[in-house]
Amino acid sequence: MVTGAAALTQPRIRLTTNQKRGFLAAWGGWALDGMDSFIYALVLVPALTELLPASGIAVTPANIGYYGSILFALFLFGWGTSMVWGPIGDRIGRVRALMLTILCYSLFTFLCGFVTNIWQLAILRVLCGIGIGGEQPVGATYIAEELDERTRKIGAGLMHTGYYFGFFFAAVANYVIGANYGWRWMFIFGGVPALMIAFIRYGVHESKKWHEKFGAAEHARPKMTEAFGTLFTPRYKHDTMVMSGLFLVSIILLWAGSIYVPTAVTQLAQRAGSSPADAARMASYGSVVLAIGTIIGCVLVPLITERIGRRLTMALFLTILGLSAGLGFGYVFYQPSNVLTTFFVCIFFMGLGGANFAVYTIWLPEQYTTDCRASAIGFISSVGRFVGVAMVFLLGAGIASYGSLGVPVAVVAMAFVFGLVLLPFARETKGQPLPA
Repeated sequence: MVTGAAALTQPRIRLTTNQKRGFLAAWGGWALDGMDSFIYALVLVPALTELLPASGIAVTPANIGYYGSILFALFLFGWGTSMVWGPIGDRIGRVRALMLTILCYSLFTFLCGFVTNIWQLAILRVLCGIGIGGEQPVGATYIAEELDERTRKIGAGLMHTGYYFGFFFAAVANYVIGANYGWRWMFIFGGVPALMIAFIRYGVHESKKWHEKFGAAEHARPKMTEAFGTLFTPRYKHDTMVMSGLFLVSIILLWAGSIYVPTAVTQLAQRAGSSPADAARMASYGSVVLAIGTIIGCVLVPLITERIGRRLTMALFLTILGLSAGLGFGYVFYQPSNVLTTFFVCIFFMGLGGANFAVYTIWLPEQYTTDCRASAIGFISSVGRFVGVAMVFLLGAGIASYGSLGVPVAVVAMAFVFGLVLLPFARETKGQPLPA
Protein backbone atom coordinates (compact mmCIF):
# COMPACT_ATOMS: atom_id res chain seq x y z
CA MET A 1 0.00 0.00 0.00
CA VAL A 2 1.24 3.51 -0.78
CA THR A 3 1.04 5.84 2.19
CA GLY A 4 2.21 9.28 3.25
CA ALA A 5 3.25 12.07 0.93
CA ALA A 6 4.14 9.59 -1.80
CA ALA A 7 0.45 8.84 -2.23
CA LEU A 8 -0.10 12.32 -3.58
CA THR A 9 2.58 11.93 -6.23
CA GLN A 10 1.27 8.72 -7.78
CA PRO A 11 0.02 8.67 -11.39
CA ARG A 12 -3.31 10.33 -11.97
CA ILE A 13 -6.31 8.20 -11.08
CA ARG A 14 -9.41 8.46 -13.21
CA LEU A 15 -12.50 9.29 -11.20
CA THR A 16 -15.73 7.48 -11.95
CA THR A 17 -18.80 9.43 -13.02
CA ASN A 18 -20.35 8.89 -9.61
CA GLN A 19 -17.23 10.15 -7.83
CA LYS A 20 -17.24 13.32 -9.92
CA ARG A 21 -20.96 13.94 -9.41
CA GLY A 22 -20.74 13.06 -5.74
CA PHE A 23 -17.89 15.50 -5.15
CA LEU A 24 -19.74 18.25 -7.03
CA ALA A 25 -22.85 17.58 -4.96
CA ALA A 26 -20.94 17.78 -1.66
CA TRP A 27 -18.86 20.80 -2.74
CA GLY A 28 -21.87 22.55 -4.23
CA GLY A 29 -23.96 21.94 -1.14
CA TRP A 30 -21.22 23.37 1.08
CA ALA A 31 -20.76 26.36 -1.26
CA LEU A 32 -24.46 27.09 -1.15
CA ASP A 33 -24.32 26.72 2.64
CA GLY A 34 -21.74 29.51 2.66
CA MET A 35 -23.90 31.58 0.35
CA ASP A 36 -26.94 31.08 2.57
CA SER A 37 -25.01 32.03 5.72
CA PHE A 38 -23.55 35.16 4.15
CA ILE A 39 -26.90 36.29 2.77
CA TYR A 40 -28.03 36.95 6.34
CA ALA A 41 -24.98 39.11 7.05
CA LEU A 42 -25.57 41.09 3.86
CA VAL A 43 -29.27 41.81 4.44
CA LEU A 44 -29.22 42.17 8.23
CA VAL A 45 -29.55 45.96 8.38
CA PRO A 46 -32.28 46.48 5.74
CA ALA A 47 -34.25 43.46 6.97
CA LEU A 48 -34.28 44.56 10.61
CA THR A 49 -34.95 48.17 9.63
CA GLU A 50 -38.23 46.96 8.14
CA LEU A 51 -39.11 44.19 10.61
CA LEU A 52 -38.35 45.85 13.96
CA PRO A 53 -41.14 48.47 13.70
CA ALA A 54 -43.56 45.73 12.63
CA SER A 55 -42.59 43.92 15.85
CA GLY A 56 -43.15 46.97 18.07
CA ILE A 57 -39.44 47.74 18.44
CA ALA A 58 -37.80 51.06 17.62
CA VAL A 59 -35.21 51.12 14.84
CA THR A 60 -31.95 52.28 16.39
CA PRO A 61 -28.34 51.20 15.72
CA ALA A 62 -28.26 49.63 19.18
CA ASN A 63 -31.46 47.62 18.57
CA ILE A 64 -30.28 46.48 15.15
CA GLY A 65 -27.03 45.28 16.68
CA TYR A 66 -28.73 43.65 19.66
CA TYR A 67 -31.47 41.80 17.79
CA GLY A 68 -29.09 40.96 14.98
CA SER A 69 -26.85 39.24 17.52
CA ILE A 70 -29.80 37.33 18.96
CA LEU A 71 -30.77 36.08 15.51
CA PHE A 72 -27.19 35.02 14.86
CA ALA A 73 -27.06 33.20 18.19
CA LEU A 74 -30.31 31.39 17.34
CA PHE A 75 -28.82 30.38 14.01
CA LEU A 76 -25.84 28.88 15.86
CA PHE A 77 -28.20 27.09 18.21
CA GLY A 78 -29.94 25.53 15.23
CA TRP A 79 -26.53 24.58 13.82
CA GLY A 80 -25.72 22.87 17.11
CA THR A 81 -28.86 20.75 17.00
CA SER A 82 -27.99 19.74 13.43
CA MET A 83 -25.92 16.90 14.87
CA VAL A 84 -29.10 14.83 14.41
CA TRP A 85 -28.22 14.52 10.71
CA GLY A 86 -25.24 12.32 11.53
CA PRO A 87 -27.30 9.41 12.91
CA ILE A 88 -29.81 9.95 10.09
CA GLY A 89 -27.00 9.61 7.54
CA ASP A 90 -25.73 6.45 9.23
CA ARG A 91 -29.23 4.99 9.12
CA ILE A 92 -30.63 5.92 5.70
CA GLY A 93 -27.43 6.56 3.76
CA ARG A 94 -25.32 9.59 2.89
CA VAL A 95 -27.04 10.62 -0.34
CA ARG A 96 -30.59 10.71 1.01
CA ALA A 97 -29.43 12.55 4.13
CA LEU A 98 -27.56 15.06 1.96
CA MET A 99 -30.70 15.74 -0.07
CA LEU A 100 -32.75 16.29 3.09
CA THR A 101 -30.27 18.77 4.58
CA ILE A 102 -30.20 20.83 1.37
CA LEU A 103 -34.00 20.77 1.16
CA CYS A 104 -34.24 21.87 4.79
CA TYR A 105 -32.07 24.97 4.60
CA SER A 106 -33.29 25.92 1.11
CA LEU A 107 -36.95 25.82 2.12
CA PHE A 108 -36.56 27.80 5.32
CA THR A 109 -34.26 30.38 3.69
CA PHE A 110 -36.86 30.82 0.95
CA LEU A 111 -39.58 31.37 3.56
CA CYS A 112 -37.48 34.09 5.23
CA GLY A 113 -38.41 36.27 2.26
CA PHE A 114 -42.04 36.32 3.38
CA VAL A 115 -41.77 37.09 7.10
CA THR A 116 -43.70 40.01 8.56
CA ASN A 117 -41.96 40.39 11.93
CA ILE A 118 -38.69 39.59 13.65
CA TRP A 119 -40.12 36.64 15.61
CA GLN A 120 -41.00 34.76 12.44
CA LEU A 121 -37.50 35.42 11.12
CA ALA A 122 -36.01 34.14 14.40
CA ILE A 123 -37.84 30.80 14.12
CA LEU A 124 -36.84 30.36 10.50
CA ARG A 125 -33.18 31.14 11.25
CA VAL A 126 -33.12 28.30 13.81
CA LEU A 127 -34.57 25.93 11.20
CA CYS A 128 -32.09 27.18 8.58
CA GLY A 129 -29.25 26.47 10.99
CA ILE A 130 -30.43 22.89 11.48
CA GLY A 131 -30.25 22.28 7.73
CA ILE A 132 -27.00 24.13 7.06
CA GLY A 133 -25.20 22.46 9.94
CA GLY A 134 -26.06 19.01 8.58
CA GLU A 135 -24.71 19.36 5.05
CA GLN A 136 -21.00 19.53 5.87
CA PRO A 137 -20.70 16.39 8.04
CA VAL A 138 -22.84 14.33 5.67
CA GLY A 139 -20.99 15.64 2.61
CA ALA A 140 -17.60 15.10 4.23
CA THR A 141 -18.57 11.53 5.13
CA TYR A 142 -19.68 10.85 1.57
CA ILE A 143 -16.41 12.12 0.06
CA ALA A 144 -14.33 10.08 2.51
CA GLU A 145 -16.23 6.89 1.69
CA GLU A 146 -16.64 7.29 -2.07
CA LEU A 147 -13.17 8.43 -3.14
CA ASP A 148 -10.05 6.26 -2.97
CA GLU A 149 -7.31 6.63 -0.36
CA ARG A 150 -5.38 9.27 -2.29
CA THR A 151 -8.14 11.39 -3.76
CA ARG A 152 -10.30 11.45 -0.62
CA LYS A 153 -7.69 13.62 1.13
CA ILE A 154 -7.42 16.04 -1.77
CA GLY A 155 -11.22 16.03 -2.07
CA ALA A 156 -11.60 16.84 1.63
CA GLY A 157 -9.42 19.93 1.30
CA LEU A 158 -11.12 21.09 -1.88
CA MET A 159 -14.59 20.52 -0.46
CA HIS A 160 -13.91 22.99 2.33
CA THR A 161 -13.14 25.74 -0.21
CA GLY A 162 -16.79 25.59 -1.24
CA TYR A 163 -18.01 27.46 1.83
CA TYR A 164 -15.85 30.48 0.97
CA PHE A 165 -16.77 30.43 -2.70
CA GLY A 166 -20.30 30.71 -1.35
CA PHE A 167 -19.37 34.12 0.07
CA PHE A 168 -18.53 35.27 -3.45
CA PHE A 169 -21.81 33.89 -4.79
CA ALA A 170 -23.73 35.79 -2.11
CA ALA A 171 -21.82 39.02 -2.81
CA VAL A 172 -22.59 38.79 -6.53
CA ALA A 173 -26.24 37.99 -5.81
CA ASN A 174 -26.46 40.98 -3.47
CA TYR A 175 -24.91 43.23 -6.12
CA VAL A 176 -27.43 42.09 -8.74
CA ILE A 177 -30.52 41.12 -6.74
CA GLY A 178 -30.30 42.75 -3.32
CA ALA A 179 -29.30 46.18 -4.62
CA ASN A 180 -32.12 46.23 -7.18
CA TYR A 181 -34.96 44.25 -5.63
CA GLY A 182 -34.39 44.33 -1.86
CA TRP A 183 -33.58 41.95 0.99
CA ARG A 184 -36.66 39.73 0.59
CA TRP A 185 -35.57 38.63 -2.87
CA MET A 186 -32.14 37.72 -1.49
CA PHE A 187 -33.76 35.22 0.86
CA ILE A 188 -36.01 33.94 -1.93
CA PHE A 189 -32.89 33.47 -4.07
CA GLY A 190 -31.50 31.47 -1.16
CA GLY A 191 -34.03 28.78 -2.02
CA VAL A 192 -32.10 28.00 -5.22
CA PRO A 193 -30.01 25.21 -3.56
CA ALA A 194 -33.16 23.07 -3.58
CA LEU A 195 -32.53 22.62 -7.31
CA MET A 196 -29.44 20.60 -6.41
CA ILE A 197 -31.72 17.87 -5.11
CA ALA A 198 -32.69 17.02 -8.67
CA PHE A 199 -29.01 16.71 -9.60
CA ILE A 200 -28.25 14.52 -6.59
CA ARG A 201 -31.37 12.39 -7.02
CA TYR A 202 -30.64 11.83 -10.69
CA GLY A 203 -26.90 11.30 -10.83
CA VAL A 204 -25.35 10.46 -7.45
CA HIS A 205 -25.38 6.97 -5.96
CA GLU A 206 -24.67 5.93 -2.39
CA SER A 207 -21.07 5.98 -1.14
CA LYS A 208 -19.02 2.88 -1.89
CA LYS A 209 -18.23 1.93 1.69
CA TRP A 210 -21.75 2.48 3.04
CA HIS A 211 -23.29 0.56 0.13
CA GLU A 212 -20.87 -2.35 0.52
CA LYS A 213 -21.65 -2.64 4.21
CA PHE A 214 -25.37 -1.87 4.36
CA GLY A 215 -26.78 -1.49 0.85
CA ALA A 216 -27.96 -5.09 0.52
CA ALA A 217 -28.56 -5.63 4.24
CA GLU A 218 -31.13 -3.10 5.41
CA HIS A 219 -31.69 -5.03 8.61
CA ALA A 220 -28.01 -4.51 9.51
CA ARG A 221 -28.13 -0.73 9.27
CA PRO A 222 -27.52 0.89 12.65
CA LYS A 223 -30.43 2.51 14.43
CA MET A 224 -29.95 6.21 15.02
CA THR A 225 -29.59 5.73 18.78
CA GLU A 226 -27.06 2.95 18.23
CA ALA A 227 -24.95 4.99 15.83
CA PHE A 228 -24.91 7.95 18.20
CA GLY A 229 -24.35 5.85 21.30
CA THR A 230 -21.32 4.16 19.73
CA LEU A 231 -19.41 7.44 19.98
CA PHE A 232 -19.31 7.11 23.76
CA THR A 233 -18.33 3.45 24.04
CA PRO A 234 -14.86 2.61 25.38
CA ARG A 235 -13.61 2.20 21.81
CA TYR A 236 -14.41 5.77 20.75
CA LYS A 237 -15.05 7.83 23.89
CA HIS A 238 -11.50 9.21 24.13
CA ASP A 239 -11.40 10.24 20.46
CA THR A 240 -14.85 11.82 20.67
CA MET A 241 -14.00 13.93 23.71
CA VAL A 242 -10.59 15.06 22.48
CA MET A 243 -11.75 15.94 18.97
CA SER A 244 -14.83 17.75 20.32
CA GLY A 245 -12.54 19.85 22.49
CA LEU A 246 -10.29 20.64 19.53
CA PHE A 247 -13.21 21.59 17.33
CA LEU A 248 -14.50 23.86 20.09
CA VAL A 249 -11.15 25.68 20.09
CA SER A 250 -11.46 26.13 16.31
CA ILE A 251 -14.93 27.60 16.71
CA ILE A 252 -13.75 30.02 19.40
CA LEU A 253 -10.90 31.12 17.14
CA LEU A 254 -13.39 31.62 14.30
CA TRP A 255 -15.28 34.16 16.42
CA ALA A 256 -12.01 35.75 17.53
CA GLY A 257 -10.79 36.14 13.97
CA SER A 258 -12.97 36.19 10.89
CA ILE A 259 -16.31 37.16 12.43
CA TYR A 260 -15.04 40.59 13.50
CA VAL A 261 -12.90 41.33 10.45
CA PRO A 262 -15.51 43.46 8.60
CA THR A 263 -16.21 45.52 11.74
CA ALA A 264 -12.52 46.04 12.46
CA VAL A 265 -11.73 47.09 8.88
CA THR A 266 -14.69 49.48 8.85
CA GLN A 267 -13.50 51.16 12.04
CA LEU A 268 -9.89 51.40 10.84
CA ALA A 269 -10.99 52.88 7.52
CA GLN A 270 -13.21 55.47 9.21
CA ARG A 271 -10.38 56.32 11.62
CA ALA A 272 -8.21 56.97 8.54
CA GLY A 273 -10.81 59.42 7.21
CA SER A 274 -12.75 57.23 4.76
CA SER A 275 -16.39 57.94 4.11
CA PRO A 276 -18.96 55.38 5.31
CA ALA A 277 -19.35 54.09 1.74
CA ASP A 278 -15.60 53.71 1.24
CA ALA A 279 -15.28 52.06 4.66
CA ALA A 280 -17.95 49.54 3.65
CA ARG A 281 -16.03 48.77 0.47
CA MET A 282 -12.83 48.27 2.47
CA ALA A 283 -14.71 45.83 4.72
CA SER A 284 -15.75 43.89 1.62
CA TYR A 285 -12.13 43.79 0.44
CA GLY A 286 -11.13 42.49 3.86
CA SER A 287 -13.67 39.68 3.59
CA VAL A 288 -12.32 38.78 0.15
CA VAL A 289 -8.74 38.65 1.45
CA LEU A 290 -9.91 36.43 4.33
CA ALA A 291 -11.67 34.06 1.92
CA ILE A 292 -8.66 33.91 -0.44
CA GLY A 293 -6.38 33.04 2.47
CA THR A 294 -8.69 30.24 3.58
CA ILE A 295 -9.05 28.80 0.08
CA ILE A 296 -5.27 28.71 -0.33
CA GLY A 297 -4.97 27.01 3.05
CA CYS A 298 -7.56 24.40 2.15
CA VAL A 299 -5.62 23.51 -1.00
CA LEU A 300 -2.42 23.14 1.04
CA VAL A 301 -3.93 21.09 3.87
CA PRO A 302 -3.95 17.68 2.08
CA LEU A 303 -0.29 18.08 1.09
CA ILE A 304 0.83 19.15 4.55
CA THR A 305 -1.14 16.49 6.44
CA GLU A 306 0.45 13.78 4.32
CA ARG A 307 3.93 15.10 5.01
CA ILE A 308 3.88 15.94 8.72
CA GLY A 309 0.72 14.24 9.98
CA ARG A 310 -2.67 15.40 11.22
CA ARG A 311 -1.64 16.61 14.67
CA LEU A 312 1.29 18.77 13.55
CA THR A 313 -0.76 20.22 10.70
CA MET A 314 -3.53 21.18 13.11
CA ALA A 315 -0.97 22.71 15.47
CA LEU A 316 0.47 24.74 12.59
CA PHE A 317 -2.84 26.15 11.39
CA LEU A 318 -4.21 26.86 14.89
CA THR A 319 -1.01 28.74 15.72
CA ILE A 320 -1.14 30.78 12.51
CA LEU A 321 -4.75 31.74 13.20
CA GLY A 322 -4.27 32.51 16.90
CA LEU A 323 -1.09 34.57 16.51
CA SER A 324 -2.30 36.53 13.47
CA ALA A 325 -5.60 37.37 15.18
CA GLY A 326 -3.82 38.28 18.41
CA LEU A 327 -1.30 40.49 16.59
CA GLY A 328 -3.87 42.06 14.29
CA PHE A 329 -6.49 42.90 16.89
CA GLY A 330 -4.26 43.34 19.92
CA TYR A 331 -1.48 45.44 18.39
CA VAL A 332 -1.99 46.57 14.79
CA PHE A 333 -5.57 47.67 15.45
CA TYR A 334 -4.35 50.29 17.95
CA GLN A 335 -1.53 51.81 15.90
CA PRO A 336 -2.09 55.53 15.25
CA SER A 337 -1.77 55.63 11.45
CA ASN A 338 -1.24 53.71 8.20
CA VAL A 339 -2.41 50.40 9.66
CA LEU A 340 -4.86 49.09 7.06
CA THR A 341 -2.20 47.49 4.88
CA THR A 342 -0.61 45.74 7.85
CA PHE A 343 -4.02 44.68 9.15
CA PHE A 344 -4.86 43.20 5.73
CA VAL A 345 -1.70 41.08 5.96
CA CYS A 346 -2.95 39.80 9.32
CA ILE A 347 -6.35 39.11 7.76
CA PHE A 348 -4.74 36.96 5.07
CA PHE A 349 -3.01 34.84 7.70
CA MET A 350 -6.23 34.61 9.72
CA GLY A 351 -7.83 33.18 6.60
CA LEU A 352 -4.90 30.82 6.05
CA GLY A 353 -5.15 29.58 9.63
CA GLY A 354 -8.91 29.24 9.25
CA ALA A 355 -8.22 26.32 6.92
CA ASN A 356 -7.75 24.24 10.09
CA PHE A 357 -11.35 23.17 9.57
CA ALA A 358 -10.26 21.32 6.42
CA VAL A 359 -7.94 19.20 8.57
CA TYR A 360 -11.00 17.82 10.39
CA THR A 361 -12.55 16.82 7.07
CA ILE A 362 -9.55 14.54 6.47
CA TRP A 363 -8.88 13.50 10.07
CA LEU A 364 -12.30 12.75 11.58
CA PRO A 365 -13.43 10.11 9.03
CA GLU A 366 -10.20 8.21 9.69
CA GLN A 367 -11.05 7.71 13.36
CA TYR A 368 -14.47 6.06 13.00
CA THR A 369 -16.01 3.11 11.17
CA THR A 370 -18.79 3.33 8.58
CA ASP A 371 -21.59 2.47 11.02
CA CYS A 372 -21.04 5.63 13.10
CA ARG A 373 -18.85 7.90 10.93
CA ALA A 374 -21.51 10.45 10.03
CA SER A 375 -22.73 10.55 13.63
CA ALA A 376 -19.20 11.27 14.82
CA ILE A 377 -18.53 14.08 12.35
CA GLY A 378 -21.98 15.55 12.99
CA PHE A 379 -21.59 15.53 16.77
CA ILE A 380 -18.01 16.79 16.91
CA SER A 381 -18.63 19.61 14.41
CA SER A 382 -21.90 20.71 16.03
CA VAL A 383 -21.68 20.38 19.80
CA GLY A 384 -19.26 23.31 20.08
CA ARG A 385 -21.79 25.60 18.41
CA PHE A 386 -23.72 25.73 21.68
CA VAL A 387 -20.63 27.29 23.27
CA GLY A 388 -20.49 29.55 20.23
CA VAL A 389 -23.91 30.93 21.21
CA ALA A 390 -22.47 31.96 24.57
CA MET A 391 -19.36 33.37 22.87
CA VAL A 392 -21.46 35.74 20.79
CA PHE A 393 -22.79 37.37 23.95
CA LEU A 394 -19.66 37.09 26.12
CA LEU A 395 -17.39 38.64 23.54
CA GLY A 396 -19.99 41.31 22.84
CA ALA A 397 -20.15 42.11 26.55
CA GLY A 398 -16.35 42.23 26.71
CA ILE A 399 -16.21 44.66 23.80
CA ALA A 400 -18.87 46.87 25.41
CA SER A 401 -17.04 46.83 28.76
CA TYR A 402 -13.59 47.51 27.30
CA GLY A 403 -14.91 50.12 24.87
CA SER A 404 -13.09 48.62 21.89
CA LEU A 405 -13.16 45.32 20.05
CA GLY A 406 -9.40 44.92 19.61
CA VAL A 407 -8.15 43.67 22.99
CA PRO A 408 -11.16 41.42 23.81
CA VAL A 409 -10.85 39.68 20.43
CA ALA A 410 -7.09 39.31 20.85
CA VAL A 411 -7.53 37.77 24.30
CA VAL A 412 -10.04 35.23 22.99
CA ALA A 413 -7.65 34.40 20.14
CA MET A 414 -5.21 32.99 22.68
CA ALA A 415 -7.56 30.00 22.96
CA PHE A 416 -5.30 28.38 20.36
CA VAL A 417 -2.98 27.47 23.26
CA PHE A 418 -5.67 25.14 24.64
CA GLY A 419 -5.77 23.43 21.26
CA LEU A 420 -2.04 22.85 21.39
CA VAL A 421 -2.44 21.34 24.87
CA LEU A 422 -5.12 18.93 23.59
CA LEU A 423 -3.31 17.82 20.44
CA PRO A 424 -0.91 15.31 22.08
CA PHE A 425 -3.97 13.39 23.29
CA ALA A 426 -5.44 13.14 19.78
CA ARG A 427 -4.90 9.99 17.74
CA GLU A 428 -2.57 10.35 14.76
CA THR A 429 -3.95 8.59 11.65
CA LYS A 430 -1.37 9.51 9.02
CA GLY A 431 -0.83 6.61 6.64
CA GLN A 432 -3.81 4.61 7.92
CA PRO A 433 -6.61 3.60 5.52
CA LEU A 434 -10.18 4.62 6.15
CA PRO A 435 -11.75 2.08 8.57
CA ALA A 436 -14.43 -0.15 7.04
